Amino acid sequence: MTDEMEPIDDSTKVRRKIDNTLARFSAAHDELAAEEAKRKQRLEKLTARPAQLIEQTRTRLQRVVTPVRAESGVDDEPAPQTRLQEKKQRHNERTVRIGRISVVVLAVLIFIGTGSAWGMKTWFNSKFTQIAALDENSADIQDAPAQLGDENFLIAGSDTRAGATAEENVGSADDVEGARSDTVMLAHIPADRKRAVVISFPRDLEISRPDCERFDAAKNEYSSEVVPAATKVKLNTAYAVGGPRCLTKWVQQLSGMRINHFVGIDFSGFKDMVDAVQGVTVHVDKPMKDGVLGMVVAQTGDVTISGDQALSYVRARHVIGDPTSDYGRIKRQQEFIGALMAKVMSHGVLTNPGQLSGFVTAFAKATFGDNIGIDQMLTLAQSMKGLDPSKVNFMTVPTTGESNSRGNEVLLQSKAKAVFQALIDNTALPGTTPGPTSPDAPVAATSASGKPQPDQ
Repeated sequence: MTDEMEPIDDSTKVRRKIDNTLARFSAAHDELAAEEAKRKQRLEKLTARPAQLIEQTRTRLQRVVTPVRAESGVDDEPAPQTRLQEKKQRHNERTVRIGRISVVVLAVLIFIGTGSAWGMKTWFNSKFTQIAALDENSADIQDAPAQLGDENFLIAGSDTRAGATAEENVGSADDVEGARSDTVMLAHIPADRKRAVVISFPRDLEISRPDCERFDAAKNEYSSEVVPAATKVKLNTAYAVGGPRCLTKWVQQLSGMRINHFVGIDFSGFKDMVDAVQGVTVHVDKPMKDGVLGMVVAQTGDVTISGDQALSYVRARHVIGDPTSDYGRIKRQQEFIGALMAKVMSHGVLTNPGQLSGFVTAFAKATFGDNIGIDQMLTLAQSMKGLDPSKVNFMTVPTTGESNSRGNEVLLQSKAKAVFQALIDNTALPGTTPGPTSPDAPVAATSASGKPQPDQ
């Protein structure tokens, strides 16, 4: 170092320049070291964040699907039961389990929120295909103020053959052009979150289709062409002609309910979700063979089926020995959704990043819709966490249960109107009476066509 008091000559000036240069380098080094320390600190926070998010998300999921057990200091010995009582108890326990999983189903795929554990929230929302479907200011909505806070999800399974493989045995896009709504469900959760109702619509239900803008399923776009209204046509033509908007328009005209969420699922991607979690277990009483699809499940009992099998399982409409046709298929679809959700929510999947990531990726590829996102789903799931599982009701829209001369299911207009009015008013469904809310309470019975039956 140089002494500032020493005589200034040329050599002193040189040394001072060197000292000043070293000082600047030292200061720059200190600044870089400070920036590096900050960068490492941020990196450590980002590294720790996934584990925290995993735990937080898992806790939120558990709060939704895990029942709250009442604590008691007395161990009651169960009274002896007859075989009929034991059978009824097993049935009720299974119903409660399915109901508990159904709560998660009605949150419409709240499980995708676990993707945020890997910082996938933004990624998923960018991958999710947004298609305009809703008209929340429609004149068809009845008593809109009474529906404030209600969540109504219109769920449609598309039967497009785009991307279908030979193993699926459903034909190709050249054989069957366009897309139809192979499955239609309306999931209703009222503002008080004290019950949930899922109504299925037969695909061959005869309807009066409203005029709709033409929809191009290949491009997911609407055109300026307006397709005129038509009467005595099948429900699945509404989606084929006018896509999500047309289907939503018809449902709102029929029900008077405000549809504020639309979820579409492409069945060709549905099988990838099943394969991502290494299959789903279903219960089969006897070998299941379809007149069109062939052998679907050859084994009996609890059988784990793969993606291709699952696709046939939920699509089969001509099962040998099942005279209910579309109603039997609706029942299998509802049971399979519950089984799939149970598998996704299982410890083995939630704690396996590979399986969970694969499932989220498959879900993003197979799903499209309007007003559906991770934030909405998690908020809804959190608000539903206290819902009594016995208050989840699956049913089919009231019909005659028989096909007419056109091969269409005939809607019972007055009974259907009574069901939808009960949902709007948040009153008991027709043919049912409000009952106890404990898990041991029996749920409302439904007929083969899904119509609520009065208490005997």
